[in-house]
Amino acid sequence: MSETATATSKPAAKARTAKASTSKTAEKEVFSMPTVEMPAVFREMTEKGVDSAREAYAKMKTASEEATGRMEETIEVTREGLYDMNIKAVDAAQENANAMFSHMKDMFGAKTVSEAIELQSTFMRKQYDALTNQAKDMQESAAKLANSVSEPAKTAFEKAMKESKVL
Repeated sequence: MSETATATSKPAAKARTAKASTSKTAEKEVFSMPTVEMPAVFREMTEKGVDSAREAYAKMKTASEEATGRMEETIEVTREGLYDMNIKAVDAAQENANAMFSHMKDMFGAKTVSEAIELQSTFMRKQYDALTNQAKDMQESAAKLANSVSEPAKTAFEKAMKESKVL
């Protein structure tokens, strides 16, 4: 039986080899194209396109790095400004609380109703003035913060406008 199996397998192997070589030949015929040299004009246009893309990428990279730097600067300025405003708010609250406790101490020491009314009206005037000054101070701090936060964006906009005029 081994002779029969060997005899049968040799023709099958030859058929497979013939089929493989036929498919490689067909493949070469289908995918082989004559080599055509690209005209110089097309090569130059392609090179110019690549150079232009590189320049555009470099400009975009520079612009994005500058924008990131400005964003970091803006965030830091905002953080510092808000920190200052929070400190002022805490100081104002402490000042107002101390004034209230002082007033209450004075009120407990009042001997007559007229003295209590006088203490109350004096306290109210002082508190009105203090709150007015505190509000003015907070408004100035907020305006300063708004200006300092918008400055990087304003600078970037002005720079972009100058560069667009140059182009």
